[in-house]
Amino acid sequence: MALERYDIAVIGAGVIGCAIARAFTLDGAKVVVLEKAADVLDGASKGNSAILHTGFDAPEGSLEQRCVAEGHAEYLSIREGLGLPLDPCGALVLAWNAEEEARLPALLAQGHANGVRDATPLTAAQIRSEEPNLSPRLRAGFRVPGESLIDPWSAPHAYLLQALLNGATLLRNAEVTGGQHDGTDWHLDTAAGPLRAGLVINAAGLWGDLLDERLLGQRDFTIRPRKGQFVVYDKSAAALARHILLPVPTEKTKGIVLCRTAFGNLLVGPTAEDQEDRVTAALVPDTLAALRAKGEEILPRLRDHEVTSLYAGLRPATQYKEYRIKAHPDRAMITVGGIRSTGLSSALGTAKHVRALAETLGHRAAPLADPVTPRLPNISATAPRDCHAPGHDGLICPCEEVTRREVEAALTGPLAPNTLAGLKRRTRVTMGRCQGFYCSAALARLTEGRLAQPMTGPTDRMED
Repeated sequence: MALERYDIAVIGAGVIGCAIARAFTLDGAKVVVLEKAADVLDGASKGNSAILHTGFDAPEGSLEQRCVAEGHAEYLSIREGLGLPLDPCGALVLAWNAEEEARLPALLAQGHANGVRDATPLTAAQIRSEEPNLSPRLRAGFRVPGESLIDPWSAPHAYLLQALLNGATLLRNAEVTGGQHDGTDWHLDTAAGPLRAGLVINAAGLWGDLLDERLLGQRDFTIRPRKGQFVVYDKSAAALARHILLPVPTEKTKGIVLCRTAFGNLLVGPTAEDQEDRVTAALVPDTLAALRAKGEEILPRLRDHEVTSLYAGLRPATQYKEYRIKAHPDRAMITVGGIRSTGLSSALGTAKHVRALAETLGHRAAPLADPVTPRLPNISATAPRDCHAPGHDGLICPCEEVTRREVEAALTGPLAPNTLAGLKRRTRVTMGRCQGFYCSAALARLTEGRLAQPMTGPTDRMED
């Protein structure tokens, strides 16, 4: 039998893969997205700080800086059509000691060189007038008005849904186990069966280096996952910070951030801990205690608020600071690797860059004349929720005000979840103070026979 042939095979359904699939589908290509997990966003993309960055602190002239700047601009241009949230609260970069204060002018100049020209210096008194809950230890800082808060999962869901509604195919539980290039096409072996593709794009995130080795016989970088642990405070704590509160970054990490979330909580994190394990992001009590102490040092009144949840994610860090995006002309493949902390912000810009690389490999676009543009239901606190509309048939998750109608809608359509974790990322169920204690039984009844991984054990938690 002739194998199904696609113009583009995107391997990996994280935020980068979803954005790339959307870009090529809207260009008129026949696209398949291959995801090894049971659901999308199940790797590095499931745990992030949900900030839309401007790229002010990216290395000047770097590919990362260009992708973040272009991704930021495109998100702003398409978000209303797709129903995506935005809290344009701006960020404050804060110096807490003399060494950090001395680095502020260079960092501000870097931001201006990166095109973020509205970043402005502020004295400690000016900052405290806007953020009165900050510790009196503050020395100085500057404002970056363009930094915004978004929802961590709706954007990639929207990108992939738009691709699917315009003809793309999603295969889950479809790990790529091997493949050969015959000079014209790739013949890929996957857990969901063999297929052919004219161009392969490796967006496998935490597994990107191993996939390159599997398909190309070599790799140009090595993933060493960088774990980030987070503390999420109760919704009552969100009023303590009006801006995203950023530290002066180091060579290794952007550092520990304090900010509201799109879901109405207050977040502290992430840490930056290198490890070998590509699957498990274990929570470490001592590290979380230190993280909580750091947050309460910056915002002392946090001590009066309870913690709602704890979670951890893995970033696909490599031995290089720069993104590892490379075309392989002789094999009709593009590797998109090493997208560490800025994937959510850069995804649309990265997709644009990959499209340009594909053209150098012979890909030709015939953009869709009238593409379908879906509008995602709002799950953020930045706009009215379904619970505010009549006829929703009651709350299934009281803590996060998720309605039965929202859950029913999420369980249908081309991007319906396969797992409870996937349903959580589409609706917010089990994310509240009780962490699923009160809603799990109702969810188990409602999802019976509708998830590929049934709710037979304890509910997925924020740390999963």
